[in-house]
Amino acid sequence: MTSIFEAALGEDFARLHPMMRRRFGVGLEAGYGCVGTGVMARIRRGPWWTVPFLQLGKVRNILIPDHGDDVAFTVHNFPYLDPYGRETVTFVREYSIRSAPSRFDATMILSEGRIVDYLGTHQHLAVDLDLAVLPDGSLHLRSGAQRFHEGGVSYRFPMLFSGRADLHESFDDEAGVFRIRMEVRNAFFGFLFGYEGEFTCEFPPATDAPLRLKPLRHERRV
Repeated sequence: MTSIFEAALGEDFARLHPMMRRRFGVGLEAGYGCVGTGVMARIRRGPWWTVPFLQLGKVRNILIPDHGDDVAFTVHNFPYLDPYGRETVTFVREYSIRSAPSRFDATMILSEGRIVDYLGTHQHLAVDLDLAVLPDGSLHLRSGAQRFHEGGVSYRFPMLFSGRADLHESFDDEAGVFRIRMEVRNAFFGFLFGYEGEFTCEFPPATDAPLRLKPLRHERRV
């Protein structure tokens, strides 16, 4: 049962912690999804002058301008077949800060042996992901090249106007929880957004994603 992450990582997938293998083993053939619920101990954002940048990203659920401590969140990972016949896995995170819901939308596919992460409600941004398994069985993810697609327009998105994500996810055997830490930085503006927290997971049977978790538009181009 090969998930898109197992295909991308190859033999290194077996080096992940068993619970991490289960979490990133979500796929159509495996026949299950993953729903994580937990608390972000801290959600941060950059200085005040980064807020317009983050607000722009919030319009299409790409960035989150909110910040706070002890923020409840959920993450939804469900496999489905997109309209172009590609196995896709949702990575939709939902937060509630001061009773104002925020959401980060991502859907991932496997393309030429690499994970491509489509961001936002309309898959406007296609981002290459570099994955590495660390000695402790955790997963390190870094975002790479980004491409913007809209209608007949498609171009490599200049990193001056975007951010690079650096994410680390692990499983804590003693506490029995997954731990996550992520930062988004811009080469010029510096730190834009980040969070760290913990969560537990359920693994419901699934070979499709709920409609509300799917993007409003699917993009063929990677």
